[in-house]
Parts: sequence; C-alpha cells; structure tokens
Amino acid sequence: MLMTGKEYLQSIRDGRVIYVGKERVKDQTTHPAFADGARTYAALFDMKSDPAVRDLMTFEEDGECYSMYYLQPRSQEDLRRRNRAHRKIADFCFGLMGRTPDAFAGNLTGLSLKPEVFDSEPGGGRNNLLAIYQHVRRNDLFATYAIVPPQGARNKDYYLAKGLPQPALRVTAEDDKGVTLNGMKMLASGAAYAHEVLIGNVMPLAPDQLKESVTCVIPLNLAGLTLWSREPFNRAGMNRFDRPLTTRFDESDCMLVFKDAKVPQEKVIVHDNPALSRNIYIQTAAHVISNHQSNVRFGSKLRFMLGVASLIARFTGARDIPAVRDTLGRLAAMEAGYNAMIDGQIEAYQPFDNGFVIFNRRYLYAAIHWAMENHSQLIGIMRELMGGGQFQFPASIDVLEDPELRDLFETFWTAGEFAAADRMKLFKLAWDLIGSDHASRAASYEKFFVGPAFAVRNYNFINAPWDELHAAVEGFMDTYGTGESAANTEPMRQQRRS
Repeated sequence: MLMTGKEYLQSIRDGRVIYVGKERVKDQTTHPAFADGARTYAALFDMKSDPAVRDLMTFEEDGECYSMYYLQPRSQEDLRRRNRAHRKIADFCFGLMGRTPDAFAGNLTGLSLKPEVFDSEPGGGRNNLLAIYQHVRRNDLFATYAIVPPQGARNKDYYLAKGLPQPALRVTAEDDKGVTLNGMKMLASGAAYAHEVLIGNVMPLAPDQLKESVTCVIPLNLAGLTLWSREPFNRAGMNRFDRPLTTRFDESDCMLVFKDAKVPQEKVIVHDNPALSRNIYIQTAAHVISNHQSNVRFGSKLRFMLGVASLIARFTGARDIPAVRDTLGRLAAMEAGYNAMIDGQIEAYQPFDNGFVIFNRRYLYAAIHWAMENHSQLIGIMRELMGGGQFQFPASIDVLEDPELRDLFETFWTAGEFAAADRMKLFKLAWDLIGSDHASRAASYEKFFVGPAFAVRNYNFINAPWDELHAAVEGFMDTYGTGESAANTEPMRQQRRS
C-alpha cells in the first residue's frame, strides 16, 4: 500500500508529544515551525506514489506493491533500481534533507538481508526484526533513527557516585510483555515528521552496559516518550523568498526523552547484549545499504551547489575571469569525481550472504570520507565567489510592497541584464545554502552524521585490500635481488618465472 501526501499528513497527527522550549506543539502539520516541512514530506509521498513514476519508485512482490527503497537486492540491476529511486528522492529536495523516508528504509532492509546475525548471540530478536520489516514496508511508513547516547552520559561513574539517574537510555524494568525504558537518545532527525523510530547503539558499549544495549523500533506516539526539538529555523512570518531552503527543508532534530515508556516485546530486536547491539549494523548489510543513500543524497547536493556557484559567478559578471573559471572547473571536477564514486559502488558491487548483493563497501566508505573532508571547503569556495554580495541586499523582499522603495530598489540594484529582484533571489538562495542557521546545521550534519572522523577512517582502513596491495609490492620486489645490476635483472626474472 502506497501512502499519498494527504494520507501521510493525517497519519502523523497521532498525539505524539513535541516540545519547542516549554511550548507543546499541538499539531506539527499546522504549527509555524513544522508545517512547511510537513508539506514537503507530503509532496514527497505524492511524488513517490505518482503513477507516472511507478516503475522507478516501486517494486512488486507476491502481488503487492512496495516502495523501491524496501527492495532486497539480489542482482546488480536491483542495486541500480534502488540507486535510481534514491536519486529521484534526493533530487526532489536537492540533497538538502538527510532523513527522507528512504534513509532508514535502507538500514532496515540491510538488517533483513542477514537476519541470522540476530540468532548468533543471546538477546537477538530475528523474528521480531523480520516482522518489523514487513510491517513498515507493507504500510509504507516513514521511520527514522536515534542511535547515539547524549553527550552527558559519557561519565556514568559521576551519576553512580551521586546516586542520580543516568541520562543514557536504559531498560529499568522488564516482564514477559516487554521492557520499560528511561533516559535519552539522540539525535532523531525528522522525528517530528516520521511514524516510527529505531532506538539503538551505533557507538560501542562496555560489557557491563547490558541494559543500555536495547534496540527496538517503536511508534513516535508511544506513551512515555517525548520529543524535545532543537530551535526551529523556520519561524512564523519568515518569507519564502528570503529563506527558500529553510522554509522547505528544515527537517528538525529531536532529543528523545523516555519516562517509564513501555515497549512491547515484539518491538525489541536486541536486548542485554552490548556487542550485538552495535554489530548488527556492520555484520549485516545495514550500514552499507543505508549509507549508499547518504552518498546519493550528497551527490545531488553537490550538483545543486555547483549550479548555484556558477550562477553566482554569472550574476556578478565574473564567470569569464580566468581565475573564476579555474575555480568553477575545480568544482565541476569534484562533483563529477564524487558521483563517479557512487556509480563505482554499483559497477564493482559485491556478493553478500543468502543470495543478496550489496554496494561496494570500500568505495562507499571512501565517498563518505570525501564528503566529510570536503564539504566545509566547498562552502568556503562558494563564500569567496559570493564575496559580500549577500550583504548588499535589503533585509527582505517586502521592500517591493512600498512603491517608493520598490522604485529605488529596482533602479539601483539592477545590474546590466539582471533585474534587482532576480539578483536578490539568487543571493538569498545562496546564503540559505551556505550561511544561514539552516546551512550551519547542515555543515555539522555533513561532518558528523556517520560518526567522528577517526571512525570513518577506520571503516576505510578495515575495508582496504591490504593483502592484495602488499602482494603487488612484494611481487615486484621478488623480481630483483640485492646488489644486482640492471643487466642481470631480466635473466633472474625469467628464472623465477620458470
């Protein structure tokens, strides 16, 4: 069953508890901070369910139709189908929303490719996982995830010494019906708009952190769960012309706070097993399937940034200056190279267990590292191209509502063939992309959403073919000996071959 935008908006009016400061949000589909974001997600659901893109965005299995991002890939063509669907969604929001419905769907689908991991150690819930996968895809649900403890939870000894409750989420009671949760999890991007959320652990846990190892998928209106939103960037009265990206794509981030929240046993997939609660992402295909989506999203964002940069240079009259052309050429090469890394993940795809296939892990982690390392540099280059242009425009386009101000604005801000309002429109867009509150949040997201830099580099270290690389060097060194002259090298090489 595919959900329409109207059905989606109705479905998230579910009584969940969202706080913005002390204000409780009664309806996120009408609240000034969230309504535009809700409409963006609704438009995405409408796009996805449009019959015109049915072959691109859906697949059939046993007579049922599902969103493409729940497809379990068994061939290279299946990987291409998933990639095309991710790209359609990423292009829809220009790569500016990290938590679209296909993000967590990749995670869940990846878990389902190797459910036996959940049977490998005590505490795993294989049957629960498979039932959750079927439930989410059958109902076309949008889920997100919160898999990191709050920063204040790192020093657990402090809380033990003071006799205080620990902020890290943990199981505080359990019976044959389920578990009771107390504490916090971060950072649930998109939770104001999603239907369900995965609670888990992507960071390693110590062996004695049994009760923190709980992993489950729960509805966001679960009794005892509250969503504490960061400061919304989309504010009442904000003009879409002045903040075209903020007003459409602020997906929100929420700290999840649990107070005696009871989770049914069938929603729990890991319990009392610290190692397993993290290993499920690496030992299954979850990490690689979900992060291919993040690669595709960043590729779309990079294309959008390149287009904005080129137009900025054109509107300032600097595009044909050799140094500016050199900069744009550099950006174009970076965009092409990055998207080639994504294509390479499909061309060099890898077999996986149970007859499934996955994207090339090494190329995927290299792309993650590239984006993490270069996003801030890209923003800096765009700032140089803009110069002080953004600050030369009026505070808001509402100057056009005053006839006298409008006349002055159109007279003095017009530059050659480019009208004043058109120039302002582009510079406002560019600033919302690189300099606004929304842009600042994106900079942090691109740097940290997979984890700290050392963790990303460790993924690259683990997946490098060291034996193969060493063999190439050692094989060459085997072709010559110590003290040999160049004339004697070839006979020795021939002797070794024989």
